[in-house]
Amino acid sequence: MTEVKIGKNDAGQRLDKFLTKTYPNLPQSALFKGIRKKDIKLNGKRCENGSRLSEGDILTMYLSDEFFQTAPKAYDFLKAPARLQIVFEDENVMLLDKPPGLIVHPDEHYHFDSLIARVHHVLYDRGEYDPESENAFAPALVNRIDRNTGGLVMAAKNAEALRILNAKVRNREVEKRYLCVVCGVPEPKEALLTGYLTKNESQNRVYIDKKPFPDSRTIRTRYCVLEERHGFALCEVELLTGRTHQIRAHMASIGHPLAGDGKYGSNAVNRRIGFPYQALHAYSLRFRFTTDGEALQYLDGRKFTAENIWFLERFRNL
Repeated sequence: MTEVKIGKNDAGQRLDKFLTKTYPNLPQSALFKGIRKKDIKLNGKRCENGSRLSEGDILTMYLSDEFFQTAPKAYDFLKAPARLQIVFEDENVMLLDKPPGLIVHPDEHYHFDSLIARVHHVLYDRGEYDPESENAFAPALVNRIDRNTGGLVMAAKNAEALRILNAKVRNREVEKRYLCVVCGVPEPKEALLTGYLTKNESQNRVYIDKKPFPDSRTIRTRYCVLEERHGFALCEVELLTGRTHQIRAHMASIGHPLAGDGKYGSNAVNRRIGFPYQALHAYSLRFRFTTDGEALQYLDGRKFTAENIWFLERFRNL
C-alpha cells in the first residue's frame, strides 16, 4: 500500500494526470484498472480518472510496489552553475535576464546547463525547491527566447503563479519589448509590419512572405528607430504576435537583418563588426492585466527593464 498527501502545488490537477506524472513506472492500464477496481482511493472513497485533487487530499493505492520504485536521484540541475541575473524576485516569481548563448530548456545538444537548470539549482541551494517533497511540480519558465538572444524571462516558483502567468501571456496581458541593432536604417523610422511566416523544421529556419500561403501564420511586428550609427540603427521592437525567430526574420525580410545574425543576416557584415551573437535583447516587460490577477494582482502596472545589454556600447562605438 502506498499513500500520498496532495500538496499545494499539486492541487487542481486531474487524478490520472497527477499519477502519470508522479509515477512514470505506473502503466496506464494498471492506473485505470486500479481506479476501476477501487484499488486507488481518494480520501478513502472511490474516485474517477478525472477527479480533481485538492490540497490535503489523501491518495491510497493498493498496487504493486514495483510501480512506485524510483532509482536513487542524482539531480542533473546541480551540474549547472548556480548563477542567475535576477531582475526581480518574490515568493511567487523570478524575472531573469538571460545571457545570450544560454539555452532556456534542454535540447539535443544539452550539456547540463540551461536557464531552467540554473533556476532549479539556485532554489534547491536556498531550500526553496526540494524535488523529494514535490509530487509533480517543479519551478518552470513561463516564456522562452532563443539561445543566442538575451533578455527577460519569467519563472514561476509555484503552481498557482505558473497557472496565472501562463494565462496572462496567452491573453496578451504581458507587454514585452526588445532592443536590436539592424543593418541599414529602416524607412519609415516607425512602422507596423504584417507578414506571413512558415517554418522549415529541418532547417530550423522561418520564411516570411507578404501574402498568405498554405500553412503560413500571420505575424505582426512594430518597430521604431531610436538611434543611427554609420549605416546601422538601434530599434525598439514590439511583438504583436510571438512566432519562432519573428523579429530576426521579419526585419531581414524588409532588408534590415540584425547585426550579428548568422542565419538571416550577412556574414560579411557580421565579420566586419565582430558581434558574437545577433544584437537582440528582450529588455522590457510590463504587466498590464485586463482580467483578475488573483495572487499576482500586485504585479499589475509594474514594468521591469534589463540593465546589461551587451551590444549597446558596441553599437555606439561603431
